[in-house]
Amino acid sequence: MTSLLTTTTYWMLWGLFRGIGRLCFQLRLTGQENIPTQGRLVIAANHASILDIPFLGCGVARQLAFIGRHNLFPLPVVNSLVQRLGWIPIRQDGFDREGLRRAEASIAEGTAVVIFPEGARTETGALGEGKLGLAMLVARTKCLVVPAYISGTFEALPIGVRRVSFHPVRVIYGAPIDFSPDIERFSKKEFYRHVTDTVMASILALALTDLPPVVVPAAI
Repeated sequence: MTSLLTTTTYWMLWGLFRGIGRLCFQLRLTGQENIPTQGRLVIAANHASILDIPFLGCGVARQLAFIGRHNLFPLPVVNSLVQRLGWIPIRQDGFDREGLRRAEASIAEGTAVVIFPEGARTETGALGEGKLGLAMLVARTKCLVVPAYISGTFEALPIGVRRVSFHPVRVIYGAPIDFSPDIERFSKKEFYRHVTDTVMASILALALTDLPPVVVPAAI
């Protein structure tokens, strides 16, 4: 159960990061009308920078929980605080049943959960291969999935860089995908692959809409 203090802190941080994003990173948010205001939901996005978390989150007008690696916040005090704010730690050294159960419970309670299907930040900025954790959540909760694409955060703060560059950032939220009609059509393994491939293709399609227009030289 989320306390009033935790909720207030969450929305204060939401406003802070939204302001920082607009002021310092020319943050643009597109497709917010695609995000359901209630109900079971997972938002699945590419992952290139630690900045993905606050900038994706501040574009969503409902409280979110974020799935992330268990050692992202090593200090016990900080670790406890961010878990109260909605961070769901997942161990990457094997199948984390407890972390998955916590994510399922959050979705069942109506909290939208953010997952980065690649499992870790990319070292090149390019979209990587999706893991099956997202598909497991979809199969168990029958939630909608909103694909999202984040651009600019890799240039602003890639892995291994400590100094932030104020590069423009854009977040694009795609149309929600309902996989519930497909559950009976596939075996479990096939369904997992179907969900993963479909969502990663949707994220890639959003990335292509973010490319600058091609300028064709005028004929002489």
